[in-house]
Amino acid sequence: MSGRDPAGEDADSPTGPDRNLTTRYGEAWVYESIVGAIPGLSLSQPVAVGIQFLLFEGLILAFAAIYDLWSAVPAGTAAVVVAAAGSYVMLALGDEIRELDTPDSYRRLLFSSSIEVVLGVLSFVALLTYLFAVDARSGQVPLLTLLLGETPPAPAVYLTLLVLWDLCYRIGTGWWASVTGLWRTLQYGDRFDAEDRRHLLRIELLTIGFAVVQLLLVPFIWDRILLVGAVAGHVTAVLLVSGASVVSLRRG
Repeated sequence: MSGRDPAGEDADSPTGPDRNLTTRYGEAWVYESIVGAIPGLSLSQPVAVGIQFLLFEGLILAFAAIYDLWSAVPAGTAAVVVAAAGSYVMLALGDEIRELDTPDSYRRLLFSSSIEVVLGVLSFVALLTYLFAVDARSGQVPLLTLLLGETPPAPAVYLTLLVLWDLCYRIGTGWWASVTGLWRTLQYGDRFDAEDRRHLLRIELLTIGFAVVQLLLVPFIWDRILLVGAVAGHVTAVLLVSGASVVSLRRG
């Protein structure tokens, strides 16, 4: 291909006043589209991620102080760190992919299909099923009870579920980026020049890096075999899939 497209679009992309709208909302994560739709809000990546971290971490500390849930703070902080890392990776991947002259079919599949939301929902429902149906009957003290106590306060439960959804959505996004990245490399790998390949390698390494960061959660679920297996299995799958793309790009 012809290297980086300074405008972040293929030659047949719309031009004129509507071009930014097409790029922003036709080729963006759902997360980006929601944030970008807020009137007057324009934040840099570090500021957006920093606000997310401070907001969630501040709520965790506030609820810990109000309801004496300090034992839940380390696990909650780890979850917020992983979610914030996922937000950074989503924003960085979006910018990198839109800046490259990648095929329309790849960008449509990655962004416009909203499959990352579907994967996030499926992961979240699976996690809730585990917490309320499997873990509660395992004979161990349920994980939510360990974190929030026997009679968990409603605001703390709400925040916990919100953070868990945030995690599941970003993990689903990471997996979808990994799968579509390998498909793009296998389908269109011979069209990319050396400069494009270097940037595609960065995309794959960002995806792998976010998967590895998720291992921060393992110490807090170490005695929950199914959860550890799910996290480790996901990380391994991303390493294999994105790793295959990396190998193919370096051979090209």
